[in-house]
Amino acid sequence: MSEAPVSDTYGTPTAEDPFPPPRESLDLADPELSFNREVSWVAFNDRVLQLADDPAQPLLERLKFAAIFTSNLDEFFMIRVAGLHDQVEAGITEKRRAGLNPSETIDALRATIQPQLERQARLFDERLRPELAEHGIRVIGLADVPPEQRPALSERFKRQILPVLTPLAVGLGRPFPYISNLSLSLAVLVRDPKTDHTVFARVKVPKEMIPRFVPVVEGEQTFVRLEDLIADNLGALFPGMEVVDRSVFRVTRDADFEISDEADDLLEAVEAELRRRPFGEVVRLEVEAGVSERIREELIAALGVSERQVYAIPGMLDMNDLWQLAGLPGHRGLRDEPFTPITQPRLAEAEEDGRSIFSVIRDGDLLVHHPYESFATSVERFVMEAVEDPDVLAIKQTVYRTSDDSPLVPSLIRATEQGKQAVCLVELKARFDEQANITWGRKLEESGVHVVYGLPNMKTHAKTLLVVRREGDGVRRYVHIGTGNYHPKTARLYTDFGLFSCDERLGADVADMFNFLTGYGRPTGYREVLVAPNFMLDGLVTRIERAVEAHRAGEHAHIKLKMNALVHPRVIEALYLASQAGVPVDLNVRGICCLVPGIPGVSEGIRVVSILGRYLEHSRIYAFEIGEETEVFIGSADLMPRNLDNRVELITPVRDAGAKAELLDTLERCLADNTAAWELRRDGTWDRVVPGPGEERRNVQRELLARARATEAERTPSSSA
Repeated sequence: MSEAPVSDTYGTPTAEDPFPPPRESLDLADPELSFNREVSWVAFNDRVLQLADDPAQPLLERLKFAAIFTSNLDEFFMIRVAGLHDQVEAGITEKRRAGLNPSETIDALRATIQPQLERQARLFDERLRPELAEHGIRVIGLADVPPEQRPALSERFKRQILPVLTPLAVGLGRPFPYISNLSLSLAVLVRDPKTDHTVFARVKVPKEMIPRFVPVVEGEQTFVRLEDLIADNLGALFPGMEVVDRSVFRVTRDADFEISDEADDLLEAVEAELRRRPFGEVVRLEVEAGVSERIREELIAALGVSERQVYAIPGMLDMNDLWQLAGLPGHRGLRDEPFTPITQPRLAEAEEDGRSIFSVIRDGDLLVHHPYESFATSVERFVMEAVEDPDVLAIKQTVYRTSDDSPLVPSLIRATEQGKQAVCLVELKARFDEQANITWGRKLEESGVHVVYGLPNMKTHAKTLLVVRREGDGVRRYVHIGTGNYHPKTARLYTDFGLFSCDERLGADVADMFNFLTGYGRPTGYREVLVAPNFMLDGLVTRIERAVEAHRAGEHAHIKLKMNALVHPRVIEALYLASQAGVPVDLNVRGICCLVPGIPGVSEGIRVVSILGRYLEHSRIYAFEIGEETEVFIGSADLMPRNLDNRVELITPVRDAGAKAELLDTLERCLADNTAAWELRRDGTWDRVVPGPGEERRNVQRELLARARATEAERTPSSSA
């Protein structure tokens, strides 16, 4: 073996000490060794905000990113910040990740989020709104409505808006009204000129029924905000009274819930919790920056919040509604170039030849990459062909999230009607999709589908389909294992992989997982796949350790991982130890990353990048180059405690050479991206990656879109001419 290079950097092999000892202590409560989970998430959402501020993005796409920033933050407060407040109320003062206890974390979050909200408000008022106006989309104040258009606007208010408004005054016998989660409201101070008595009142802005942006003239694209129109007409709600003051506010409530491990009926327990969800504690109060002290004090007292839960916004509250403007008809030049997913080439050829999808899978494992390749002509086709095939005996599917218009779940109903065994594992605890999944579950049960609602103490997050088909004198199992939900809409917005296979061992593994979930038993192991919570964590850490052993033996070793979040302390520690041993580690982490790169003696060999763009990067790829072999896994699990310790997850090895090459090519493109990537620094900042002088501009999503278009053009040259 050749002599190792000399280096004076701790943790790197030297001629004198080729295998230096690892750092003695890797305590992830040490702020030098771990970023705070919540703070890291806020940094991710900041990258979303940066895209809203990026002039390289089409204008209406920037509006979308501004709206996504808000919706992300809403869910973060409803779940994560609410949980921190629960911990504070429970008296938890222990310092955890990055040396912060729950109360200190809340303060750290506020110190970052308040400036972000101010940036977002300025961005819309000073840049996005003027640029929209240049393209004929105008959002104006009531003072800017031309005089000749005001009578018609006022008349429309009286006919369409006033009838659905309900003023709620607070006073003797009238307690402060309940404010629903995420509703927009006007706080109003009203004085009786006869008694000089002033009362507080609340008027809900009914944007669930009436668009937030009201056209000044029907059919045109000049708008006033709904709350401004209501505020200007408060006299109609409080006749004979004087409106002393008014201000817009918004409330966010705790929307998380826990299900007891001892729940006798999971469906009933989830329904009970859903009924309680709207009445969760208030965790955030948003107010206009110019709100008067009296209204502010009234709201704080009535809602029972502290000052650190109040966020003052110097502009429009609740930018979720920018989706309305982003969805206006026309303005094609202000959007991303349209793209229709192509049919995976092998499936397209089979379709032309009249061959079934089962024959394609028998020819070799099939990998599909959404949204570049069609969900409808792959996954939906797989299920629908299974339903119609007389030789198919059983279809089993997991449902974590799906859409109302998905043909997959109704297909299971049709399969039952045709005498096939249909099994659906419906995860009732999929956050914010609980009610939809309850509805689907009941429909399936009523139709004779065998429905299982998962386990009370953990979520079933695995994305798997199993088809059992009679062939010859036996049966063959066909499986689909995906990184994303069986959701046709998100399949056009999220990047996800799906593997189709009829490998006997893989099929047996998926069948065993379904039997474990629907039956009663404790699995002792699987043949090919790694399943959480019992086997996945150990399996991944073992492969990291194998890379270390190979490197120390003088063999090639490289770890490349793509995921949404990296939080699990055991995985982070294993990656630190790999870096200390000299194994290069490349990580593509879209969202939360608690690992700290660039620590001398710990993580110099770890690079972390994040890709954000037109599509939400959602696929998980775990690649381990060890010696001459490269092992690649895909599946549903991120590297977080909730995934590896508290969920049913499944990741599968990809053995097929072509499929494996496709996954590794995508990984390499992600790591080479220099226009839609950010790189994590040791101090927790994320720096936007830019091409160096003379360096080729790389963008993984644009490259894959271009390749898909070229593939389709080659297949159908006449239609693309």
